[in-house]
Amino acid sequence: MPKPHILVVGGGAAGLIAAGTAAENGASVTVAERNPRMARKVMITGKGRCNLTNCCDVATLIANVPCNPRFLYSAFNAFTPQDMMALIEAQGVPLKVERGNRVFPVSDKAVDVVDALVRFARDKGVHFTHGRVKHLCLTDGCCTGVTLESGETLTADAVILATGGMSYPQTGSEGDGYALAREAGHTVTEPRPSLVPLTSSDGYCAAMQGLAPKNCALTVEDTATGKIIYRDFGEMLFTHFGVSGPMVLSASAHMRDMAPDRYVLYIDWKPALTPEQVDARLCRELQENANSDCGNMLRKLLPQSAIPVFAALAAIDTAQKCHTVTREQRHALGAVLKHFPVHISGTRPIAEAIITSGGVCVKEVQAATMASKLVKGLYFAGELLDVDAYTGGFNLQIAFSTGAAAGRGAAEGSAVL
Repeated sequence: MPKPHILVVGGGAAGLIAAGTAAENGASVTVAERNPRMARKVMITGKGRCNLTNCCDVATLIANVPCNPRFLYSAFNAFTPQDMMALIEAQGVPLKVERGNRVFPVSDKAVDVVDALVRFARDKGVHFTHGRVKHLCLTDGCCTGVTLESGETLTADAVILATGGMSYPQTGSEGDGYALAREAGHTVTEPRPSLVPLTSSDGYCAAMQGLAPKNCALTVEDTATGKIIYRDFGEMLFTHFGVSGPMVLSASAHMRDMAPDRYVLYIDWKPALTPEQVDARLCRELQENANSDCGNMLRKLLPQSAIPVFAALAAIDTAQKCHTVTREQRHALGAVLKHFPVHISGTRPIAEAIITSGGVCVKEVQAATMASKLVKGLYFAGELLDVDAYTGGFNLQIAFSTGAAAGRGAAEGSAVL
């Protein structure tokens, strides 16, 4: 009996795991990749170090998926972070676990993970072809192959779409899979950026451009509900357009319904001190520097580029002598130090996002096999699906787990046909 032939569209994280798993389960597999090199987006994850997964249990994985988490329960249980770590280490790449259970290669080189993924697929007998898929071949409710941009048709018993989202288009993620899914009649939730820098209409962000406070606390308020939706501690960056940095990228994933000024970030520049302790510190500094300008005194509390901004928000003139500062001005300065507001007007473009939120509606996909409920022989994996997670290796684990489910599902499903 001949092996079923499966075509995987996209040679990224999800596609390579799908291909290797399908081959492992008895299929003949070909990967069609538009780039000359596989997994280009994996190469730039974790600032080139590749945070490939999170060493946690399934419950923690689910808790870090804000969009359609229950859909992933079966895939996560069938292929866990520990399974993924074992796969990579079996390819000769030792791993380490860092803060927050984030997993990296010991070498700190993403290329080692990419090479391991490609080796995994090749070792299972997967073939690779270079070409951009433009259309699905659909006959009587079945997917029987694809047509390349060159006009060539590749036939298959099953097709797995693992084309990625729309973030980092320079890596080949230009949304090709959404058009292919729509060809098959699937609903595509409008793609939007997630884990993305945020824009602000507050002019003082640009005034502090380049400033990167490393030990501040961040709180995000949804003004539509009055609720705090996110808290974090760490590093951020002020830019000409607003704010960025690790905390801000994570916070953006919690802002599901973006509208101008709906969300406000509050930055605590002195998180180790209570408001009372901040006020006592200000009293002491003002007394000890009674005849100095406020601008000079503030150098002991703030970076240089932040001084004019804080002074303006507290209605203090930087040339004002410290002994003339009123109690109201002192309290205002203390309030700004503990609750520095940044009003969010929106996000940067999806091309600058780490991941894409939105995608193929999961109600139209079988959770255990990633098979289309609309078209026989069609499967989905990775960022193309309407699932996304917070930072920490969770998004790559989604790619790996759904890829494994699709590969296994396509191999077993095609063998039955």
